Amino acid sequence: MPEFVAAIDQGTTSTRCMIFDHAGREVSRHQLEHQQIMERPGWVEHDPAEIWVRTVEVAATALASADLKTDDIAALGITNQRETTVVWNPKTGKPYYNAIVWQDTRTDKIAAALERDGHGEVIRAKAGLPPATYFAGGKLAWMLAEVDGLRAAAEKGEALFGTIDTWLIWNLTGGRNGGRHITDVTNASRTMLMNLETLDWDDELLAIFDVPRQMLPEIRPSSDPNLYGTVEPRGLVAEVPLSAALGDQHAAMVGQVCLDKGDTKNTYGTGNFMLINTGEEIVRSDNGLLTAVCYKFGDAPATYALEGSVAVTGSAVQWLRDQLGIISDAREIEGLARTVEDNGGVYFVPAFSGLFAPYWRSDARGIIAGLSRFNNKGHLARATLEAICYQSADVAKAMESDTGLALESLKVDGGVTNDELCMQIQADVLGVDVVRPVVKETTALGAAYAAGLGVGFWKSPDELREHWAEDRRWTPESSPEQRAAGHEKWHRAVERTFGWVDVD
Repeated sequence: MPEFVAAIDQGTTSTRCMIFDHAGREVSRHQLEHQQIMERPGWVEHDPAEIWVRTVEVAATALASADLKTDDIAALGITNQRETTVVWNPKTGKPYYNAIVWQDTRTDKIAAALERDGHGEVIRAKAGLPPATYFAGGKLAWMLAEVDGLRAAAEKGEALFGTIDTWLIWNLTGGRNGGRHITDVTNASRTMLMNLETLDWDDELLAIFDVPRQMLPEIRPSSDPNLYGTVEPRGLVAEVPLSAALGDQHAAMVGQVCLDKGDTKNTYGTGNFMLINTGEEIVRSDNGLLTAVCYKFGDAPATYALEGSVAVTGSAVQWLRDQLGIISDAREIEGLARTVEDNGGVYFVPAFSGLFAPYWRSDARGIIAGLSRFNNKGHLARATLEAICYQSADVAKAMESDTGLALESLKVDGGVTNDELCMQIQADVLGVDVVRPVVKETTALGAAYAAGLGVGFWKSPDELREHWAEDRRWTPESSPEQRAAGHEKWHRAVERTFGWVDVD
């Protein structure tokens, strides 16, 4: 009997394969970065072909490094950067254009026009999302309008749309030779094209975006006992059942075992993503949060979530490294921030792609406020960590207002949680305990859990609860007065980002 489950975690900056045993312990991993293509201000693209090559490489290496064979793997799950949009030719297997990344803001005029023309409320009511540059529907509409010959190809059935999960599933299950054109409910719920109640593509929404239905993949449960297909022998985990797919933040909810109503987690990656499980209830936000499918296991009813998405958190650290050069490795930021006692009055709002939840201001751009001759790079490093935490605190406040539930503690995961100073700042800013699990990379773990459930490797979600274990807890050290003063200055800095660009 196979003793392990594998997960492909295709993220914004890298792709990795992780392998887990029945106890949810990591057995092996391999990870490779891919190119960030930014040819114009606000444009962010990836090469889908490069991502596919990286997927093959990391899977093969993860297996080899653990001396495992495909017979040892019970199932494969996929988790992915959401909203990033790919369109390709099913006959050639070649993309018509680079993948447009979720951070990309070129569709700001499309989003503004949707609001101006009165479509915003329909999209909110049916899809649970505001018209914004973030989501895949606008990116697809842009491609159909701007890429030569694409609309004609789409109408002839010669163009397939998908988020990254769909692109990988199609390639994994055969590509040009019968690859399956499939997505799951969590990724579909981030397009502005799926109806949250029917869990299917909505004709009215398709008409608003002028998207041909024949481009769209079949929507399936996140964990599917009927399987997404079997991986074809193309150089990686061949003949393994592909039994799960979830968007990255939904996978992290499963990996954190946030399976009960009210369970909340925050993932710290390129951006930050806080979700609260709302059970089978679709909760509409009055405070700038997003309504989405949390997950759907087989024939069971869908579980929903409220989410607050923050566009730039970990990528602000990369900006310090790559654009400013004040650190040479992202891990250096903690040491640099510890060279000062506080932020020295400096507040950094990294609104590089506008502001996401709870503000949804595509006209905003980043600022550094409060500078004096006294300040140095240590203050900027600390302000960057604080920006990660203040943005998450804004989301937590909106979440409490929408649900009426007070945040008692926060489960955290993702690479930034290795920064212990940042996690202490998060506890101080929120005023609640921050708890990190033993397995910090819960996105891949969640995809593995879902895949294992799909083939009976784990018998039920209750079995997963037994595997969660606490690694580290941070308790607030700040006073209520200190928290209030910090929030007040943060919000003054946020307000100064508004109206920086004209999106009309």
